[in-house]
Amino acid sequence: MTRPITAGVDGSQESLAALAWAAREAVRRGLALRVVHAWRVHSQEGIEAGIAGDADSQAEWVHGAVTEAVGTVTERHPGLAVTTDVVEGPVADTLVAAAADAGMLVLGSRGHGRIVGFLLGSVGQQVIAATSRPVVLVRAGDQASSEAAGREVVVGQQGDPEDSADALRFAFETAAARGATVRVVRAWNLPPVFAYSPGSLKLLDEAGGLEPYERKSLAAAVRPWRERFPAVPVEEHVEMGSASQVLLSVAGTAQLMVVGRRAHRTAVGARIGSVAHGMLHHADCPVAVVPHA
Repeated sequence: MTRPITAGVDGSQESLAALAWAAREAVRRGLALRVVHAWRVHSQEGIEAGIAGDADSQAEWVHGAVTEAVGTVTERHPGLAVTTDVVEGPVADTLVAAAADAGMLVLGSRGHGRIVGFLLGSVGQQVIAATSRPVVLVRAGDQASSEAAGREVVVGQQGDPEDSADALRFAFETAAARGATVRVVRAWNLPPVFAYSPGSLKLLDEAGGLEPYERKSLAAAVRPWRERFPAVPVEEHVEMGSASQVLLSVAGTAQLMVVGRRAHRTAVGARIGSVAHGMLHHADCPVAVVPHA
């Protein structure tokens, strides 16, 4: 089954930018677009939104807003297959359920310490942490011009090849659809004195030191994706520093930032991870968070 690209809309400028991004990506990949709006009947929400507080009036306003947003997309992309779902129910649960049937879920966000729209409070983090599908977060100011030639798809790589395989797959598929370059970034730090076992130290000696070892590790992780996507140009980037710092240092040339997160739950519940958290708050480009085992 071919999964659609699903966009969550809530009437905010962030979500409308996410819808536009999702529509362009669906056209590139030859996929359908599904538009989901989740809402709850609440008199105070109705007042804050500038609509009447009764359920019927709220429902009418919601359907009208979704119809208007979808109309803009279909006018811009007349050949795009679009379906809509307006669901009365818990927002986070609705979005997680919608993501389960999607190739990716696209939501609007505002970074630099504040997240709004679907990401108001804990909703966005609940969605990102709970779903097993990639989630893309898009800023209100994002435009098609940000995807111009010369801007890269940047993806973080860490650990063994299998640790980043899902994020690399997503990055290469996206770059192939856009005719873009993939910049694969691996950050490293000096280890504590006793961090490595004798076997690890032997591997480091054979590699010629820490940085050559990191470069070889990155090349090994990227190799199968180079072979699978031979037409996609690749830049391998190894730099000393924290993963968040190194990724943000190259985010200025990115049309999309792709980061992974571990999908398992911890004793304190599901988490999105520090690197994903940093990118969502501080990267100006759209950010894709891709779960892996």
